Amino acid sequence: MLPSPTPAPAKPWYQRWFGWVPVPRSLLGRMLLLTLLSVLMAQGLSSVIWLSQLRATQLEGLVTSARSLAHSMSASVSYLRSLPLAYRPLVLDQLRSMGGTRFVVTLNDKPLDMQVLPLTPRKSAVLESVHEVLRDAMGNDVDILVTFVSPDDLRIFNGGLKLDELPRSWAHYALTLEPVKPPVLVTQIQMAPGEWLYIASLLPEPYTSLEEEGLPAQQVWFIVLTSSFLLLFIGVLVHWQSRPLKRLARAARDMSLGAAEVRPVAEGGGSEVVEVGRAFNAMRERISRYLIERSQLFSAISHDLRTPITRLRLRVELLDDEKVQAKFSRDLDDLEMLVKGALQCVKDTDIHENIEPVDLNLALDCLIEPYLPPQGNGRVSLHGRALAAYAGKPLALRRCMGNLIDNALKYGTRAHLHIEDNDSAFILHVDDEGPGVPEQRLEQVFEPHFRLSGKQQGYGLGLGIARNIAHSHGGEVTLQNLREGGLRVTLYLPRFSD
Repeated sequence: MLPSPTPAPAKPWYQRWFGWVPVPRSLLGRMLLLTLLSVLMAQGLSSVIWLSQLRATQLEGLVTSARSLAHSMSASVSYLRSLPLAYRPLVLDQLRSMGGTRFVVTLNDKPLDMQVLPLTPRKSAVLESVHEVLRDAMGNDVDILVTFVSPDDLRIFNGGLKLDELPRSWAHYALTLEPVKPPVLVTQIQMAPGEWLYIASLLPEPYTSLEEEGLPAQQVWFIVLTSSFLLLFIGVLVHWQSRPLKRLARAARDMSLGAAEVRPVAEGGGSEVVEVGRAFNAMRERISRYLIERSQLFSAISHDLRTPITRLRLRVELLDDEKVQAKFSRDLDDLEMLVKGALQCVKDTDIHENIEPVDLNLALDCLIEPYLPPQGNGRVSLHGRALAAYAGKPLALRRCMGNLIDNALKYGTRAHLHIEDNDSAFILHVDDEGPGVPEQRLEQVFEPHFRLSGKQQGYGLGLGIARNIAHSHGGEVTLQNLREGGLRVTLYLPRFSD
């Protein structure tokens, strides 16, 4: 029966809400990402508000310019109406011969039909303003047509001539603005039956194109430059503040691995970081004193207990009753086994070694070599290789993996080793061919002196020592019964990055 799978941990709120955002693992990356998002949101909101105000101001200026243009058209209409009918074409011809004006004005027999441009909010505002001014000046009885036409679709005169078909002095200087092709405002007013006044013009600068511009380039550059400088300063600040934390993390990892000597952490950075470093140094001193006192205590226990046990054995030999003598001998054997087991447990787990790169492939090869053919008849098989060296205590890791292999061979006849290695962890699976362990006792077998059967030899400390060594490296040892039979012992050792 396989153990029930562990439920997946709930995702943090920022991953549930912003799952599309790749969240960095480092403090510097997270601070820069948060700062960038904050700057972009603030600058984006302020740019939207600024752009809306700018467009409102531009629309107000556009309407004012359109009304001024409409008053000029109204004055031109009044002037032409004041002329005799026969003089009107002559005056328009003279204006065209002199180079024209800001308007292209013609007299046509009927309104010209042209393709009208699609309306936008700005075009609609201009047409409404021009139409309103002309209506106020000429009354509601006059037919007035106001539209926007593309320069390519513009028609002039009764024959419907295109702009390119006219002399450049007649209309090009008034209706073209190279290389831009702005829309042309065409106004057609009925002067009399069979006589329509045609007026074509461009809106004055800066409203010639009538297009709603996006965010100006200078505003985009302002956002980019302010974001870059802010990210640079935040990055320098976080890097400056995180260096003491990295030193503290390295010292804590070295101390958790049982390094022979862990120097005090230099206190630096902000006041909060200084307090953390000071508390760590105090904890380091207390733990060092505790380890020294524990070593001295067990040395004293070893010395003090062996003497009375030896004295008791001598006295037992003097007893006449052999049955009583046998009972005392068994009790003394159990007592001596407990003392030796406790001392061995402390000795095996309290290994004072410096942390250095360990070649796990070489260590495993040395451990399984005695069991390979022909000496061991192939009792151990190894699949997979470690990709890189592991930073740890060499003797402790050899003892940990050796205990797992010995345990598999002792209770399962054969040991099948499988290695999984990547940038985050080194994992060693040790499978045996034994009867396995009852599910309710999978954790109990790690306890000191626990054995599933009283006939089993040893102190019952192998798995417990292996787990303690794994814990000292930040890892874990777990057990799992295989579906096809046997027990799988998994050693998990995380890889720490500086």
